[in-house]
Amino acid sequence: MTEDARFEDGGERPLHLGAMDPDDLAVLSALVQDAVVPVSEISWRPKERRLALLLNRLRHEQPGRGGVERVQTVLVVENVLGVASQGVDRSDRDMVLSLLSVTFAPGEDGAGHVELAFAGDGDLRAEVEALELVLKDVTRPYLAPSGKRPTHPD
Repeated sequence: MTEDARFEDGGERPLHLGAMDPDDLAVLSALVQDAVVPVSEISWRPKERRLALLLNRLRHEQPGRGGVERVQTVLVVENVLGVASQGVDRSDRDMVLSLLSVTFAPGEDGAGHVELAFAGDGDLRAEVEALELVLKDVTRPYLAPSGKRPTHPD
């Protein structure tokens, strides 16, 4: 028999989560909202059918005791057949994007598109054979250089 996870089980551990349906993806999207990613830290590997981003994620789930915290996190989209972008200049290696949301537009037989929306009308769209994402914290949390939590207009 299995037991549901408890809130206390999360503690101060790094996140390592997966999303294989739209409900799971909604949780991941909330966790990566306001993450920043340099264009140079986005990797599309066609032979591996994988899109990976090294994000500097705002720790929404664990507000910092001494200030606003971020953590480096890898977000991987699996089963990727192709990637398209709009409003993202992939040749500008100094460009830093701010992630707003990750959504899934279903197609036929479990296929569809994973859409990453960035502030300033930038988008990445990954055509996927099936919905499968992984989010994994890869560093210890650190104080956000700005010391501020992003705000959004109502």
